Amino acid sequence: MSRGKLFVIATPIGNLSDMTFRAVETLKRCSLIACEDTRISSHLLRHFSISAPLIAYHDRNEREQVNFLIKKIEEGGEIAIICDAGTPTISDPGFRIVRECKKNDIDVVPIPGASAMIAALSASGLPTHCFFFLGFPGHRASARIKILEQYAAAGGTLVCYESCHRLEKFLHDIAHVYGLERVISIGKELTKIHETIVTAPVGEVLLNVKKMITIKGEFVVLVAPARYTL
Repeated sequence: MSRGKLFVIATPIGNLSDMTFRAVETLKRCSLIACEDTRISSHLLRHFSISAPLIAYHDRNEREQVNFLIKKIEEGGEIAIICDAGTPTISDPGFRIVRECKKNDIDVVPIPGASAMIAALSASGLPTHCFFFLGFPGHRASARIKILEQYAAAGGTLVCYESCHRLEKFLHDIAHVYGLERVISIGKELTKIHETIVTAPVGEVLLNVKKMITIKGEFVVLVAPARYTL
């Protein structure tokens, strides 16, 4: 019996039209789809008439599910892993199953697609020749300030994800560490009807930030290198 494969498949970050043909065709032929939240992913699969069974694979059960999924692949199954939005393993579950596949010489096939980080970068007006993805900078102000100080001398754009609950606090942290004139860019509702991308000095953004925090969800926050001006 030949071994199967693991497909790491990107899904839309908002606009369903961003789903690629290759992603749809691959999901249709998979024997099992591991997803972050079965309720969210079931809507996506129904939209594209994909009938493969779903299994929950998230931060709380990732360790337990890895062995099960590896066994299925070794038995010949073609397994896909997806997350609620964007690419698995990028600030989302998936690292452990990919690592175990590599340890077991199992093929891992990336199916690229939408990325909030790349979308925000491409439309920000900030330097893109060099950037540092920092994920979520932390729940505590001390953790956020520490990571900002760590990258104070970085020669590229910093890219972070932040929740609507901590966005204003994070902007104050940026202003505290880098000053009110540091240029930033914030992306919200990317690819959706109310998509907004604001690029300006952090002090100026702080004056209007409360108007941006009107919905649930996550923001992409980009911080320009020192001495960058619009």
